[in-house]
Amino acid sequence: MYTGRVTGTVVATVKEENLQGIPLLTVQLIENGKEAGTIVAADSRRQAGPGDFVYLIGSKEAAKMFRKELTPVDAAIVGFIDTYNEEL
Repeated sequence: MYTGRVTGTVVATVKEENLQGIPLLTVQLIENGKEAGTIVAADSRRQAGPGDFVYLIGSKEAAKMFRKELTPVDAAIVGFIDTYNEEL
């Protein structure tokens, strides 16, 4: 499980069929209170936006979040973090 902050959206002119209707967001990962790189994650809840703190899952579990045939994603946003107590 990962934590991070949503920093933006990804616009794709062509998407794989199983990704249709699933927003792709850029997420700044946070590890031990420090920024640790940026990834693209699929928003399984379809509600996250820039500035939101979220937690993500990766690997095969991320692909199974969408209840379709295996969706080709490596990371999926699965929830929100209400407050984050560390300084970034």
